[in-house]
Order: sequence, then structure tokens, then C-alpha cells
Amino acid sequence: MFSSNAQGKSLHFRITAACGAGFLLFGYDQGVFGGLLDNDPFLRTFGYPGATIQGQIVATYDIGCIIGTLISMFAGDKLGRRRSILIGCCILLVGAILQTSSYTLPQMIVGRVIAGVGNGMNTIAIPIWQTETARPQDRGKLIVAQLVTNVFGIVLTNWMNYGFTFIPESPVSWRFPLAFQCFFALITIALTLVSPESPRWLVMKQRASEAQDILARLMAKPNDDPDVVDQIQNLVATVEYEAEVQQSVPLKEIFTRNSKQQTLRRMLLGAGTAFFQQVGGTNVIAYYLPVVLTRSVGLSTRMALILSACDSMSLMFWGSMAVFLIDRIGRKKLMLIGVTGSSVCFALVAVGLRYGGEDNKGMSILAVVFIFMYYVFYGTSLLSIPYMYPAEINSQKMRNIGTSFATTVNWLFVYVIVVATPTAIDNIQWKYYMLFAIFNVCFIPIIWFLYIETANLSLEQVDRLFEIKYEGGSDMSWSAATSLAHKDRGVGLSVHLDKDYGNSEHCEVLA
Repeated sequence: MFSSNAQGKSLHFRITAACGAGFLLFGYDQGVFGGLLDNDPFLRTFGYPGATIQGQIVATYDIGCIIGTLISMFAGDKLGRRRSILIGCCILLVGAILQTSSYTLPQMIVGRVIAGVGNGMNTIAIPIWQTETARPQDRGKLIVAQLVTNVFGIVLTNWMNYGFTFIPESPVSWRFPLAFQCFFALITIALTLVSPESPRWLVMKQRASEAQDILARLMAKPNDDPDVVDQIQNLVATVEYEAEVQQSVPLKEIFTRNSKQQTLRRMLLGAGTAFFQQVGGTNVIAYYLPVVLTRSVGLSTRMALILSACDSMSLMFWGSMAVFLIDRIGRKKLMLIGVTGSSVCFALVAVGLRYGGEDNKGMSILAVVFIFMYYVFYGTSLLSIPYMYPAEINSQKMRNIGTSFATTVNWLFVYVIVVATPTAIDNIQWKYYMLFAIFNVCFIPIIWFLYIETANLSLEQVDRLFEIKYEGGSDMSWSAATSLAHKDRGVGLSVHLDKDYGNSEHCEVLA
């Protein structure tokens, strides 16, 4: 039994490690290009492009990510979770090689688009894979852990960019950071190859016997163990039940009025979290903090890189703190806290930049302090929630489409912000940061009135939550529906979610 339990834990560790390595690649690109825009050998290679072209160079990666999410929307359920990640990493490797070897702007842009396609596929498949193989009480923590590795990618590249300032005239200072992402892509491929496919996806593809074999290994029990058989039967029943209540054509299901599953609403709620994250201003800081600190605050390039690296380390710390909050406080309350705090921080950054300068360094310091403070609120809330909520809120049948839609929204607005930021910093200066303060204030009533808590509910219970509320109508509150969903043990629910978990580990795979 000891060896079986060890094998089960090992499989869960491999999945989590593969997901973390894949998300590190996501953060890696953000950190790399924040420093390269002030790297003289990089700018010289491409003819010292202006602010608009700089924005386009960075943002073409996001165009690729949008393409990758659209590919996953239509092919993700056909390929499966593991195969999608493997293909995504292979595509990213090709893009990284093209960027590293670039001597012309067109080659750099093509390389960034191709790398973005791979990353876009990964940012859909990875959260779904992790969500489908985690028990309810661990689901939030594991997704948070992925996003912490994402931030580690930013930290790593910020310090790498700083280190290369000591050889300022060498092209290695920008080619090596772009090439080094290949190492993490290969690590992700290796870990994914030795990890199991999602049992939920296998059941959805009518491969229940394979799902049962993987489920038994993850549960550290024999194939014919009653708990294994029971859980497979529950998963099969869930898929069959969704096939009965949902339209066979996804587009019809999305736009069906008075749908018991409320598919359109659930897709919009998931996509809304991505909208809050990007329009809330995160990539003004993540991609462009060195630029912000040099052009808006007036710091030297080296000091800007040091502060950027320290700020990324603070984001990694506060992102880690979300592990202790995400399931206790819940997604909705954390989003409310996050957007409120972010609004205050951006407003004070704008004030500090408006009145700061050589003659009033105190106000410039105020701006830098609240750039750091922003990550306290963002790190504990909207850093991770947009990558778990769409996978949680959508049904099994619509999970890939709903998550793909949310991720497409994410990358679309990343592109908008990344393209606009260099020009906006040059032209409207401090007013640009005030815009994000206003946007975050506007998010508060939307979250308060429209969002639904998913913490500590199994994925099947989330489905039942929407059905219970639909059946209860306007007389039933969402809190009452949530309470009933917690108690529900109907068709497709995991009836043994917490039974004997300490001995079997089997809950890990069921929500």
C-alpha cells in the first residue's frame, strides 16, 4: 500500500510540476521584453524602433496567443489535455529559436507570433488539466501555485536582464534570455510525457476503461476497487446527463434561451475575470515596469531593472499568500478586495507621477511605493483567479470552449494594453495610470451583483448550483442555492469526495 500511495502522489506531483513549468513560460516572455526595450544591442539590431513599433514587437506575441486559443477552442477537446500541451511547447520552441536568431524585424515578429501560438494553447490546456485532476479543497491552491511559477518566470528574466547590463554592448544580453525559454519548454514536455491524461476527458471521449486505469493509479487502488468503479460510474453518468440536458451543437447550447445549464452566462462570467485582469492594468506593470520607471519616474536603466526584479519578487510572495486565502475567503470576495485596492494604488501612482520629478522626489517615491503596493492586491486576487474560474464555472462539455473564450478575451486585451502603453506613456503620461484606477472602480458593482462563488464546490456541484438556482427562480438566492449544491449528491456527483482520503488519495482526481 505504501508503494501504491507513493505512486499516486508521484503522479499528482508530475501533473502539478508540468503545469507549473508550462506557466513559467507564460511569465518568462513578460519579463524578458520589459528589459529588452531598454537594451541598446537589441534596439540597435532592429534599427532603434520608435514607441509604436516597440509596442507592436511586444504585442505580436499576444496575436499568436489569440490564434493559439482559437485553435484550442476548436481542437482542444479532440487533442486532449496532454497532447495540447505537448504540441503547444513544440510550437513555442520553434518560435523561440526564430526570435533568438533574428537579425531583421520581420523574423522577430514571425518568431513572436509562432511562440505566442504555443503559449496560447498551453494557457488553456494547463488550467483545465489541473482543474480536472484536483479535489475541490486543493483546486484553488494548485492553480495559485502555477501562477506563482508564472511570476517566477518574470523574476528570473528581470534579474537576467539586470545581469546582462554588465556586458552592455554584447548581443548575448538579449539573445541568451530569448533562447533560455527553450530549456523550460523541454522540461514541460518531459514532465507531461510521464504524467497521466485527465480521466474526465477520457470518459468524455468514451474511453472509460483507460480512465479507470488512470483513476486507479491516482487513487492508489486496484482497478476493480469499489471506490474506483463508483467514481468512474459517476463520471460516466455526469457526461451522459450533460448530453441529455445540453444541445449537441455547442453554438446552439450557448445561445439557447432559458437553458437549465445557463451556458452563456457561465461563459461570460469566466471571460469577465480575464477582462478584469487585463483592463485592470496588470500588463502595464508586468511588461513595461522598467519602461515606466525610466520614462515616467526618471530612474536610470540599471535602477529600473533592480526595482522591477524586486517588484516581481514581491508579486511572487503575495501570489504565494493567495494559497492560504483562495479557498478560505473565496474567489468573489478576493476579486472585490483586489479591484478596490488596485484602484486606490493606480490613483496614487497617477498623483505621484503628476507632481513628482527632479524638484519633488517625494512624490516620485510615492508613485514607486504604490506600484509595489498594487501587487499586494493583484497578487492575492486577480493574478490567479482568471486562470481557475473559467475552468470551474463551465460544464464538462463546455469547459474547453468556455476556457478558450475566456483566454481569447485575455489575450485580446493583453494585445490592446501592450500596444497602447508605450505611446500612452509618452503622450498622456500620468493620466494613463488614472484610467486604470477608474476601470477598477467600475468592476466593483459588476463583481458584487453578478459573480457566483465556486470555492470548495466540486465541478459537478457547480453544475448543480446553476440548475438549483434555475429551478428555484427569483425566489431563491444564490447563497441558498450554493448551500443546497454543497449537500447535493445527485447524478454525476462525486459521492465519496472526502471518504478515506488520508488512506487512498483518490479525491485528487475528482474535482
